[in-house]
Amino acid sequence: MRLLPLLMFLALPVMASEPAYQVIVYHDVKDDVAGDYDPDQYAVSTNNLIAQFTWLRDNGFRPVSVDQIIDAREGRRPLPENAVLLTFDDGLISFYTRVFPLLKVFNYPAVLSIVTSWIETDRILKYAGENRSRDGFVTWKQIQELQASGLVEIASHSHDLHKGIRGNPQNNLQPAAVTRLYDGENYENEAAYLDRIDADLKTSAASILRNTGQSPRIMVWPYGAFNDAAAAVAAKHGMRISLTLAEESAVRSDLLHLGRHLAFGNPDLGDFSSTLLLPPRDQLVRVAQVDLDYVYDPNPAQQIANLDRLLDRINAMEISHVFLQAFADDDADGGADAVYFPNRHLPVRADLFNRVAWQLKTRANVKVFAWLPMLSFVGGPFESDWRVLENRAGLIGADPDSEPRLSPFNMEARAKIAEIYEDLATYARFDGILFHDDGRLNEREDFSEAALDFYRRKLDVDISAEKLATDSELTRRWTELKSSTIVEFSTELVERVRRLQPGIKSARNIFSSALLDSEGPGYLAQDFDEFLGAYDYVALMAMPALEGVTDHDTFFEQLVNAVRNRPSGLERTIFELQAVDWSQSRQISSTELQTTMRLLQSLGVRHLGYYPDDFIAGHPNVQQLRLGISLAEEFGSTTP
Repeated sequence: MRLLPLLMFLALPVMASEPAYQVIVYHDVKDDVAGDYDPDQYAVSTNNLIAQFTWLRDNGFRPVSVDQIIDAREGRRPLPENAVLLTFDDGLISFYTRVFPLLKVFNYPAVLSIVTSWIETDRILKYAGENRSRDGFVTWKQIQELQASGLVEIASHSHDLHKGIRGNPQNNLQPAAVTRLYDGENYENEAAYLDRIDADLKTSAASILRNTGQSPRIMVWPYGAFNDAAAAVAAKHGMRISLTLAEESAVRSDLLHLGRHLAFGNPDLGDFSSTLLLPPRDQLVRVAQVDLDYVYDPNPAQQIANLDRLLDRINAMEISHVFLQAFADDDADGGADAVYFPNRHLPVRADLFNRVAWQLKTRANVKVFAWLPMLSFVGGPFESDWRVLENRAGLIGADPDSEPRLSPFNMEARAKIAEIYEDLATYARFDGILFHDDGRLNEREDFSEAALDFYRRKLDVDISAEKLATDSELTRRWTELKSSTIVEFSTELVERVRRLQPGIKSARNIFSSALLDSEGPGYLAQDFDEFLGAYDYVALMAMPALEGVTDHDTFFEQLVNAVRNRPSGLERTIFELQAVDWSQSRQISSTELQTTMRLLQSLGVRHLGYYPDDFIAGHPNVQQLRLGISLAEEFGSTTP
């Protein structure tokens, strides 16, 4: 099954406010590329590149220069229809020997990004599994010729950031441009990190200026990894345009970040043309939600064995995502009293999240969402009087069965929570955030002093139990304000994370009763339509046993219909099933899970997940689960 080239080459449209163009990134070009079996999956064959250039010419696509894009953005002249920016990374000699002659024949402009230390090295470098000497890269003389042609713009690909550095105590090598270096005892602090990035980009820009007479204005981030602070450093050195591997382009802090199509697996003309002509294909999301508590063990050898078991299981399932717990709840009260990453405020049970997330991404080929509470943090600086409190008169109170939640109206609590999210994004690499189901307020909450003051300012009225009991319009406004405040806080948290990891996705759990019970939004402060507008995905807890429902089929049919009736509802909603019936303290059989997944798919559901995955005990059964959730089953793979 040849899925990877197409999946890695999906259309990445420029944001609507930008001029319309697409950006393609190539790496090496070789006469012979062994398709899916070539050690260098980023290499493209010379014949395929010629065919692609010819197809562009014959089908009305117009390669453009960076100058043309800038002119269009600043309103001087529009881009031609079907504009394409061609980019080539790493400064390989094949650009000079194979690509440059084609650019001259077709009169196509292009961007070449160079790693200046590679051009100036006398060492043997490991590249795509092969040893490459200095002769494997363009020379400064050749670069000068390329630039003089008027067709090629030289961009920085850093001086020495195109490598991995130690990013955690377990010695994972992670992208140098965004990783806080771990020296065996401590992590690099922010000042040291920024000094390292600044020194590297300053060296690269100066080297390009010295050898070409022109300073680079484009920074091409190695592995597509960057953050707002690093982009600001690049801008300081004249590089206000960033080329990334993000799913979309964006303007952040007045700096342009261009997402790019990644030519992967030597795409043939069919894949290439489909990518440019067809709208992007929505990715099916198939999720296992995993407790990191199951991986953690005080015995390092057992912890390694637990992680290996998890990786083997996720690989066997062939799914797309893992929602990975980033917090610990040692006293089982539902609140996070410790976390699995370095941070400013809570105990670190083990510096483990980054390790497990990285292994899942690189060894199991899944996207990892960090699963964290939104409000349920306990201990450290989180004062007890910041929590959702009951009304002084005792008429209205917090849910006694709920986890200990902090008030979303308390700005001190919110600031500390935001710092925890920032620390997670600083010390770990992941793809998204999953907000836990603790982001809710029942019909008797929140009556903390901070909440009452907030209501007074926003609603211009003093809220009381008596007023709510007799004024339905006030109750509606109060409920909507609670829901929108929690959503606003969560989007603030996502933006804090995106400053450190641009392009991060968001998902939030919602209870089924928020859709099926007309009173649900009132006692949850959760609005499904509001969620669809705020997050990339809504993780719908499609759990009949949790809701006390006995007629499961009817429950699922009603839930699917409620989601389908919303625009993009099925495209944006992950139906998350329960693998344990907590009310009965029993496992739900693998056969029942598989049957339910098949039922949901027959009703039109695209995105599926389940919780919990007990990879230690092997529940649910992998072979049965695959028949309901695996992407391989979806696309007809014969993989056992």
